[in-house]
Amino acid sequence: MTAGSKTIPVLTIVAIIVAIWYACVIWMNAPFEYDQAERAKTEPPGFSELISRTMAQERPVLPAPHQVFTEIYKTTVQKKITSKRSLVYHAWITLSATLLGFLIGTALGIALAVGIVHNLAMDKSVMPWVITSQTIPILAIAPMIIVVLNAVGISGLLPKALISTYLSFFPVVVGMVKGLRSPDRAQLDLMHTYSASRAQTFWKLRWPSSMPYLFTSLKVAVAISLVGAIVGEMPTGAVAGLGARLLAGSYYGQTIQIWSALFMAAALAATLVMIVGLAHTQVLKRMGQKPEGAAP
Repeated sequence: MTAGSKTIPVLTIVAIIVAIWYACVIWMNAPFEYDQAERAKTEPPGFSELISRTMAQERPVLPAPHQVFTEIYKTTVQKKITSKRSLVYHAWITLSATLLGFLIGTALGIALAVGIVHNLAMDKSVMPWVITSQTIPILAIAPMIIVVLNAVGISGLLPKALISTYLSFFPVVVGMVKGLRSPDRAQLDLMHTYSASRAQTFWKLRWPSSMPYLFTSLKVAVAISLVGAIVGEMPTGAVAGLGARLLAGSYYGQTIQIWSALFMAAALAATLVMIVGLAHTQVLKRMGQKPEGAAP
């Protein structure tokens, strides 16, 4: 499949989405223009005038795509990265908590998975609690974590990172348990025939077999870790970070600011997932496996 055959369908879908977006902008922002005309006791705007007005409102219900991308350009390219109005600055604050929470969650998830696979008591006792932990809404538990840690003098980056950890460790646990158990009976019997120790079986069979499962889980974990960091910024009254940017925008009705922060968060998540995907490809190459989609 050529690059063009992949690009054209993607661009077509993007064009359709943008067209629908613009149509929704006119539909959702038009009531404000009609209301303004009624209050001023003037004639309602014509269709062409309505289109131009709905796409240039200062605080629209739904901002137009060009308004969002203009705001992103202003707050990334035209602002110094140290400025409190720079999206790059706020993205870095959120990214710091995301990466710390992701690293802690990955280490915790792998450790729990190894224990669950090799210890029957942990399999029967810990795994149900791991699953149950994810039934608690993060919006309910995030303020509790922040309050408890602040009470013991812990604030700043760590509380947000722990919220990211809470979300990110679960897919790693589930994926690694599946991966470490992926070797079949014949492979395990072969290692036993070679008189391999438990550690040798783990490092030479179970661990390599779990790599595809691990990296698939890490793609989910790093994206959801970003969500955790953003949620963690909201109940803290934070003044920096994408979550704080979203909260400030909602307080003052700055919908363009909200959407620009959302797009920045989406771009950040996509970049992190892409980096994990590249790491996955490199690890598979080092292990002598062909990446998915590679020619035979």
